[in-house]
Amino acid sequence: MVQFAGLVALPKATALTTYSYRLDHSRQVAFLAALGKAMLRANLVSDASGDLDLDFHAIMHWGEDVALEKHYVPRRSQRTRSVLSFFAQDGASQTLVYANADLTKDTQAREVLVFAEHWRILTGSFPSRLVMDQKVTTHAVLAELDAKAIKFLTLRMRSPSLVRHIAALAPSAWRTVALDRDGRYKRPKVVDEHVTISGYPGTVRQLVVTGLGREAATVIITNDRVATAKQLIERYARRMNIEQRLAESIRSFHLDALAGAVPLNVDLEVALSVLAGAVCASLRHRLTGYHHATPDTLQRRFLSTGGLIVNNGDSVLVQLKRRTYSPVLRQADIPEVAVPWWGGRTLRFEFDHR
Repeated sequence: MVQFAGLVALPKATALTTYSYRLDHSRQVAFLAALGKAMLRANLVSDASGDLDLDFHAIMHWGEDVALEKHYVPRRSQRTRSVLSFFAQDGASQTLVYANADLTKDTQAREVLVFAEHWRILTGSFPSRLVMDQKVTTHAVLAELDAKAIKFLTLRMRSPSLVRHIAALAPSAWRTVALDRDGRYKRPKVVDEHVTISGYPGTVRQLVVTGLGREAATVIITNDRVATAKQLIERYARRMNIEQRLAESIRSFHLDALAGAVPLNVDLEVALSVLAGAVCASLRHRLTGYHHATPDTLQRRFLSTGGLIVNNGDSVLVQLKRRTYSPVLRQADIPEVAVPWWGGRTLRFEFDHR
């Protein structure tokens, strides 16, 4: 293979990753802003008002002697040297819209505010609601979200005092809520109250929920005083979909494979994973019967199709080979597009009918 490529030796690993050293975080921010606007125009984001899920993901480093902070890695059930990355997805379409791996322990709690500003730049207004795990930010930052009229929905850590409070709740305080879901745990008991929490001025709404299949009660806090308890419980349950999207990115785009021990390099990789997810989302919207297909399924059945590239000067034709799923692609009506960074050349796909 080396001789076929006209080389006398394989390129060094540093040469293969040099592109990421030429960029800085501001380039990734500008790229994600342009990508986000394109996703909104293409209707890949279902709710432009911004009902969004947020989460962290620690990308483990497998080498030695690296100057990385330790973060909890769920796959290893331990704290180890890793790069902490932040992701946001549209809650309705479950499409990833933002990523950042240029984080430290000192800055991670305020990343939710950075993302809120990013969304304001995209749409002209702050997100309507941010749904997150309790480890994403602090109570003080939740207060800043409230000051910006951004609704939040998150969990509260069960401290010893909170556990005692839950144990002391009167039986008459609990009421049953019927959830629109399958399975056994669709009639939990809820206490809906207003409480004070440390670092947060005023009160927050607190839902203490039992009967969800967990031994301990789930405690949800929010500044949304209008939605019903049923709506809030069901909305928080959908937040778990972001973990599924991250799992798909790991499986399909090798998100957990670090390009290096420098977070700024990984920052580019996670931004590109958002792009890859958007491309897959755009494709599956055109494929009959594949509107909910995962990226690895799309890669296996469609994107890995071989073919012939014909350069006609001002246009490029890609003739795809015939495969089992070619009829699905022919029905997809994939448009001819002009590629700006290709000098305006048009790109068109053609399918082998033989």
